[in-house]
Amino acid sequence: MSYAYKLNEDVHHQPQGPQGRAATEPPMIYTIVQRMPIEADGRLRYRIKSKSGNVERVVTEDQLSYSQ
Repeated sequence: MSYAYKLNEDVHHQPQGPQGRAATEPPMIYTIVQRMPIEADGRLRYRIKSKSGNVERVVTEDQLSYSQ
């Protein structure tokens, strides 16, 4: 498996609501700061940092999309 996003690339993060449902909040812009090791479930994960605040989180690749 290869990562779709590069370090320092801007992406949109779509937060998930309870039990994996799509949240009603609009996607926020984040920057990729680290590619995380592939976990046992095979999903690719990234550490991202918010462009608008001092918020970092670890997310799966399927929660991200390219920023225009």
